[in-house]
Amino acid sequence: MSDKNGKQGLSRRQFLTYALGGTGAFMAATIAAPLVPFAVDPLRRTSGGGFADTGLKEADIKEDFPVAVDFKVHRKDGWIEENVKMRAWLIKDKAGKILAMSPICTHLGCQVAGNVDDSGKAKPSDDGEWWFHCPCHGGRYTIYGINDKTKPPQRPLDTYEVKVEGGKVLLGAISQRKA
Repeated sequence: MSDKNGKQGLSRRQFLTYALGGTGAFMAATIAAPLVPFAVDPLRRTSGGGFADTGLKEADIKEDFPVAVDFKVHRKDGWIEENVKMRAWLIKDKAGKILAMSPICTHLGCQVAGNVDDSGKAKPSDDGEWWFHCPCHGGRYTIYGINDKTKPPQRPLDTYEVKVEGGKVLLGAISQRKA
């Protein structure tokens, strides 16, 4: 459409298209802008990757039965920072390497219990090689956390990364073991 002087102008339809498009873009930006920090935050966040002191020395860990150890890990989750109490079972394998196992059953996440007497000392299991028992579905594990293939858990107990510094045993990130 042209005006009296013959110049091409903006039609009513074009004006409404631009106005509605601009309004829609403004509203989308208003909604999306607060979400950008949530998308970028995991890239900025450090993984932690620290090791926790178990309070045990390398000499305290034996080859015959696992020993339970409780330790604390500092965790920051959003705005909440706390020291979380964790547990691990430690034993030296046949090669003398320290193996730190999670007490969480790999079937449904129940807490497995080692075979200990009333005073808390480890003792041989009544049923031979199975030392850890899961109360939820009867899962069984050896002293090295290897699962009984005839029971529900499909893989061994998860393990913690282990580091020894100055004779002290430190535990790091947890990872899955292959079946």
